Amino acid sequence: MGFNKKIGFDSQKYLREQTKYILQRVKGVKGKLYLEFGGKILCDYHAARVLSGFDPNAKIKLLQKLKNRAALILCVSAMDIERRKTRADFGLTYDLYTLMMINELKNWGLDVVGVVITRFTNQPSALIFKDKLERQGIKVYLHQPIKDYPHNLNLIVSDLGYGLNDYLQTKKPLVIITGPGPGGGKLGTCLSQLYHDYKKGLKSGYAKFETFPIWNLPLNHPVNMAYEAATADLGDFNQVDPFHLKTYQEKTINYNRDVEAFPVVEKILKKITGKVVYQSPTEMGVNRAGFCITNDKVVKEAAQQEIIRRYFKYHCEYITGLTDRKTISRIESILKKLNLKPEDRPVVKPAREKATKASKKRKNNHQIVAAATLELKEGLIVTGKSSSLMSAASSTILNSIKVLAKIPDRIHLLSPKSIKSINRLKKDYFYLKDNGLNLEETLIALSMSVDNNPSAKKALRKLKELNDSEMHLTHLPQIHDEAALRRLEINFTSDPKFPTKGLFVI
Repeated sequence: MGFNKKIGFDSQKYLREQTKYILQRVKGVKGKLYLEFGGKILCDYHAARVLSGFDPNAKIKLLQKLKNRAALILCVSAMDIERRKTRADFGLTYDLYTLMMINELKNWGLDVVGVVITRFTNQPSALIFKDKLERQGIKVYLHQPIKDYPHNLNLIVSDLGYGLNDYLQTKKPLVIITGPGPGGGKLGTCLSQLYHDYKKGLKSGYAKFETFPIWNLPLNHPVNMAYEAATADLGDFNQVDPFHLKTYQEKTINYNRDVEAFPVVEKILKKITGKVVYQSPTEMGVNRAGFCITNDKVVKEAAQQEIIRRYFKYHCEYITGLTDRKTISRIESILKKLNLKPEDRPVVKPAREKATKASKKRKNNHQIVAAATLELKEGLIVTGKSSSLMSAASSTILNSIKVLAKIPDRIHLLSPKSIKSINRLKKDYFYLKDNGLNLEETLIALSMSVDNNPSAKKALRKLKELNDSEMHLTHLPQIHDEAALRRLEINFTSDPKFPTKGLFVI
């Protein structure tokens, strides 16, 4: 956890509870248990931000506990590969993120037994990806789309439906099916495996691992509303599970896609297994997160802050053409429902005030002054602004580590002369105009100064203390500013304004 973070969630209890209930499901079937693993398996920063105290690598650690009993399979849609769908938090396309997942899982001592390319219809980019995986010794399985899915049940559950899909040979009783993101075909892969197993006389089972929404929290609890905010671009929404309510007279929370899909999923399960397996989508899930909240007030506040972050994210995506007006309407509706304002994010107002004040002082009114604010421990606010020397993100980060290292403001971490020299090189040889040092360049320059500048050395050591801190910029960050802020694991937002008179942020 970063500094200034209150704890409201017991991550160790969560690991114990999830492991226990997954193993109960494994014992409940005579064959294998195919566990659809939803959400982010690596670096689940959304969960960590909303459930304050949640370990972003909790799912990986859970898999480590289960690795002697579990096989791990990744699913990625050929359509997502073809259209170069991107994981926004890492800036990687789904095929590249899948490769990163394989490497990261291996670093954690977990081997992926195969990759399933779903919705495969000989897409050229999917074929290239398949070859790339196979050349690295990774098994690849192909699943084609089924005609008239999900309406033609007799075709789906037949040798001409699931029967045409490659069968994944696994030896362990638990098979984890996951992937780089939603819509990758995880559910279809699980059901396809069930069909093949039952044909072989192996009475396997299916269950779903999800974190959000949390079924035993109220519908409008900020944690569940934060999930709606996170998927506002998809149009997802939470609702009371009508099937669970009808069967058990208990209100539980699920989301619309699972509720809508349940009648079809249950019919497929019944046709494969010959019996009713689940009474509701809630019953399909293994989710003990709600039982591990230790301070409801803390997680509510954390969730509200995450919703405001999403507000800024979507407005920035709207101005850059990455999302539509419907998404903006959804996120604004969520803020209104919880009586939240963008300015309820503590770092927003000081950044805007800094930009306004700096702009009034600037002689050239045609130049835009961007500003940024970072919140340190105990609510201490540090600001910075853009200049001819460096970007707003760069000056704010330098100011912040100076404060943490207790270095007087008058001492330069980088000499203005060396900064001007770098900027002259950028202008004369790379034809970059009036950019100043971006954050990546600033940190590289800082690291090169440590041998001759004790203050730079002292300040650089404080960089890791910025992890999980909060930052706001008054203008869209440059590409290299954004990349560096992500690597520093800073939770940053920005106003939807371009930092130049142009329409492109370089």
